[in-house]
Amino acid sequence: MTVAVEGFKSSALLTQIEEHLQTLTPTQRKEQVAKVKGVFQFNVKNAEGKVQTWTFDLKNGEGSINVGTVTGKKADITIDIADQTFIDLAEGKANGQKLFMSGKIKVKGAIMLATKLETVLKGAQAQTGFKAKL
Repeated sequence: MTVAVEGFKSSALLTQIEEHLQTLTPTQRKEQVAKVKGVFQFNVKNAEGKVQTWTFDLKNGEGSINVGTVTGKKADITIDIADQTFIDLAEGKANGQKLFMSGKIKVKGAIMLATKLETVLKGAQAQTGFKAKL
């Protein structure tokens, strides 16, 4: 299953994270889930104004990334972010706290979970080369 959605720059980023998760052993994936313990919903708005949702389930089983919401699993944190802002954040060109304070990222739910997501992004960064900074 692919997490890529046409018309969204962040699709490539999310695909890299998914590929990184696939390279981990089941034990390593369970360790990531144990560290993070959260379900993240990203509502990403592209340049055309369309919104696409992705869900990172880092609370159950071995973790997963899905297009859309996950049936029966409520997100612990919901993050509304622009497509390019998501890319800038992942590449380390933008600071998550500054984006939040300036209203460029809207967060609902367990805001402290956002800091744990950095662990996952850093792991993917080491493998794929993109920079992760939340």
